[in-house]
Amino acid sequence: MSRVNSYLSFPGNTEEAFNFYKDVFGTEFISLTRMKDMPLPAGAPALAQSDANKIMNIQLPITNGHVLMATDALESLGHKVNIGNNVTISLDLDSVDEAERIYSKLMTNSPENSGPLANMPWGAIWGSCLDQYGIRWMVSSPL
Repeated sequence: MSRVNSYLSFPGNTEEAFNFYKDVFGTEFISLTRMKDMPLPAGAPALAQSDANKIMNIQLPITNGHVLMATDALESLGHKVNIGNNVTISLDLDSVDEAERIYSKLMTNSPENSGPLANMPWGAIWGSCLDQYGIRWMVSSPL
């Protein structure tokens, strides 16, 4: 079933923030993946030992079926969290065709070259893009 999630980026304190949100909402994590658990993309810099236990992806149900998701956007990997790039709308869609259609339309007149959707190690096709209005989107579908 398709769903829309809020996806947050933190400058290295995702776990602290999500333990706070866990207490606030009284729910349990759906999943928690650390940076060291994921293969690095080709050409990416080596992961610093200090970043190995940082959060790659975490998911927490909050209210009415909504899932709050997040990552540590690490400067050592070339990321910098700023107001404006710290919140993303994440679409988990039911089919690859639907994901490709929506992603393609979202990239219309995009101010950046986001690249196409790509196969991910967790068994999904996934991509992230900035739309022409400055809103960041993630689009995903199981393969």
